[in-house]
Amino acid sequence: MTVQAIQVRKGITIEVVSILWMMIEAAVAIGAGIAAHSLALTAFGADSVIELIAGGVLLWRLYVEASGASLARVQQAERTASWVVGSALLLLALYIAAAAVHELWVHSGADTSVLGIALSVASALLMPVVARAKKRIGSEIGSKALRADGSCSMVCAYMAWTVLAGVTLTALFGWWWVDGVSALALLYFVVKEGWEAIQAARGVADT
Repeated sequence: MTVQAIQVRKGITIEVVSILWMMIEAAVAIGAGIAAHSLALTAFGADSVIELIAGGVLLWRLYVEASGASLARVQQAERTASWVVGSALLLLALYIAAAAVHELWVHSGADTSVLGIALSVASALLMPVVARAKKRIGSEIGSKALRADGSCSMVCAYMAWTVLAGVTLTALFGWWWVDGVSALALLYFVVKEGWEAIQAARGVADT
């Protein structure tokens, strides 16, 4: 088995782990968010759904290469995956912006449940590891789509930290606005990564 094939298999493994976690994260975050009337947690769950879609397409792209498809077929799958991941990131940016502006408009601070806090802690610890693995493997196999998906995973970690910071600072100091402002701070990073993935899908070289 070639080094490329080994790395592709590692990519498949990390995507499977990511997808399984996103399924749990989406269900728990949305359920806990609705129960606690927490916009931050519900947004966290929506992010997980978007990442789940992107992860599914990335898994398909990796399986195409693992199955021994031609270079042209792999490149076509890569472009498709880049389109989906890039679109998912831009959609996520719109959702973050809308949710953050709404929070700031209605003066809604972070309000979450014990289950939501536990989920956020787990994601804050797990997703940076997953993100680094995706970016490293993506670089090794030449997949910009997988690297962009690593950015999706890192955004998930950032959102988990945002939920935790919002809950903590609101409880300690009454800073209800921290959650919304922190979410808005993510937008540049999310839009940049999403646009780069779209450009990769269009065949535009990095500058």
